[in-house]
Amino acid sequence: MAEQLPVNFEFRANQTFMDFFAGGNQEIIAHLQQCLDGTGEQQIFIWGESGLGKSHLLQACCHQAHQYPMDAFYFSLNSPTSLPDPAILTGLDQFDLVCVDNIEHIAGDPVWEQAFFNFFNLHRSHNHKLILSASYAPPTIAIILPDLQTRLNWGLTLKLNHLSEDDSIKALIFKAKQMGFEISPQAGRFLLTHYHRDLASLWNLLDTLDRASLAAKRKLTLPFVKKILEHTA
Repeated sequence: MAEQLPVNFEFRANQTFMDFFAGGNQEIIAHLQQCLDGTGEQQIFIWGESGLGKSHLLQACCHQAHQYPMDAFYFSLNSPTSLPDPAILTGLDQFDLVCVDNIEHIAGDPVWEQAFFNFFNLHRSHNHKLILSASYAPPTIAIILPDLQTRLNWGLTLKLNHLSEDDSIKALIFKAKQMGFEISPQAGRFLLTHYHRDLASLWNLLDTLDRASLAAKRKLTLPFVKKILEHTA
């Protein structure tokens, strides 16, 4: 056994496949689930703009893996200027599933690139599963280690697409229902028209609306939503 194993990460309880509104990205969900049950690809690379739900999907993969059961580990490389010690990779080759968020942030760091290359080879030699995410497609990430660049292009690459306007409204209604309240399609359309459309910002906005609705003991009708947001702007 390796001398060091990474610390356990805290699951986000509300980031499962059941909590994810897929819209036109349903095929990506299917590929991820097939990877986990052994009928799909061993390696999947998900890319797309920030705020589309990449982190949610990686967390969801770990949730489902634990139900099989499989040993799963998730970590995020939040910034290229504050990368953790690459020693975090020591022992990760023992995990059935490893999910790495924002892998593009190791690009140009020779120590991290070499460490991840070494981990990759060990992990794959055990026939374990690897799911990566980034804001960019693998060929456009400025990896300086040629062999690592090649390996990032192995497996299946999937682009996470924006939800259509109608699906975004359905996503708001879906999320609100999960949170225990209702929001009208009219109110949902107003939010999309006047506020950020990325999912993370919309979910934060729903939290604000939920608290206001509970305090006022009122449903989230369009006039009430407008009134709340006038006071929080």
